[in-house]
Amino acid sequence: MNIRLLTPEDANLYRDIRLAALKSNPAAFAASYEEEFLLPQSVFEERLQQGDTFTYGAFEGARLAGVVTLVREKKLKLRHRTSIFALFVSPAFRGKGGGEMLMNEAITKAGKLEGVEQVYLTVAANNEAAINLYKNLKFQTYGRDKKAIKQGDQYLDENLMVLFL
Repeated sequence: MNIRLLTPEDANLYRDIRLAALKSNPAAFAASYEEEFLLPQSVFEERLQQGDTFTYGAFEGARLAGVVTLVREKKLKLRHRTSIFALFVSPAFRGKGGGEMLMNEAITKAGKLEGVEQVYLTVAANNEAAINLYKNLKFQTYGRDKKAIKQGDQYLDENLMVLFL
């Protein structure tokens, strides 16, 4: 797999994989398929050109197989922090190291941003595969957000994790 930073020209591919992620794994994301499906293409283009937001894609040939987003905090007192959001690898490409490659690219980028010392993420408390990946990358759990996600009448806890660079 080839990992690279997505650009506004990738917005169609990004929108497609984002919607697939939300539809197939609704409990893993705060956003919903129904909300994102209604967004115009321009929103996805804008997401890929924000200065402190970096969305990486894993490509298998011309096909976008996975994505991850790194966001640097904007407030002066929080500029030493970044957060990782929306890691997703399409089911057909899982087990090939794409998730780890995407995470490593995001972590490497965080380390190159001046003054960044920490990388944060949240993960569904029942997502053992993702938790194991993050632990292997040296993330530490520092808390649990009880009932963080509500879908219908079901609640899901999230683990809060951090990597100190």
